[in-house]
Amino acid sequence: MQREEKINGNLIFPQQEKGEEGRLKRTHQLDRRQRMDLTDKVALVTGAATGLGRTFCEEILRHGGKVSICDLDSDAGEHTADELGETFGKERVLFCHCDVTDYSQYEEAFQTTMTEFDSIDIVINNAEIWNDKFWELEVDVNLNGTIRGTLLAQRFMGRNSGGRGGVVINIGSATSVRPQISTPIYSATKHAILALSRSCGDAYHFNLTGVRVIVVCPALLENAMSSHNKRFKSPNHEKAWQLDVKGLMPQKLEHVAKCIIPIIKDATSGSIWLIANGKSAKEIPYSAIQL
Repeated sequence: MQREEKINGNLIFPQQEKGEEGRLKRTHQLDRRQRMDLTDKVALVTGAATGLGRTFCEEILRHGGKVSICDLDSDAGEHTADELGETFGKERVLFCHCDVTDYSQYEEAFQTTMTEFDSIDIVINNAEIWNDKFWELEVDVNLNGTIRGTLLAQRFMGRNSGGRGGVVINIGSATSVRPQISTPIYSATKHAILALSRSCGDAYHFNLTGVRVIVVCPALLENAMSSHNKRFKSPNHEKAWQLDVKGLMPQKLEHVAKCIIPIIKDATSGSIWLIANGKSAKEIPYSAIQL
């Protein structure tokens, strides 16, 4: 019988080390000789003008990388690019206006980044909306935007397309593994991002493309505490929010950004990482139930 584990009160099924006959093994280890050194590596980051996305860019730059700041807000994006360029070198920073709900515009951001830096090595699908009042847009940004970014990353970085491989970090949430009752639609998008990342991160796709796909699930962030009641589809969901955040400690953006660096460098494709309560990132064992 399969052993069960619980994380934050939720049932998680550990990885299967032995695949069934006729099926691909569900887990695989990254060849450590491919461990990524961030020096001169190019990271395309969405939702990067402010907040967590900007903090990711800063941390990657500190480790010697280059960044393409992709955001819908051109004023904030250009301002961030100017500030980071002054600190880390203008030749290492690029801004691309990008609406992740528009495939052509997203594709153009990839092409512009390739033209400027001659490569893309890391893609962080970070852009999101957390507001169930605008649930159709929420789904299009959070889920469809991540799908578009993952497919474009596989196309531009995939060895089967002439690329040299790379890594995709899809930003989920603690709600990817524990439903958030106050915002069920947001929770649904983050659950789906986990499934997308597990599927695209499978050995089958990794062996074809050389692109690792990983999902990172940050729990409550400091900037999530303001105006949270404006994100609910109903004012009655305030009580559910209090239950959702009970026992959680808000985290600094800088902490999450620091945790993501070792994940980028050598985490296994298809792996799930939880960053909660200001602690180090923890891999969550998970796999599909064998039917």
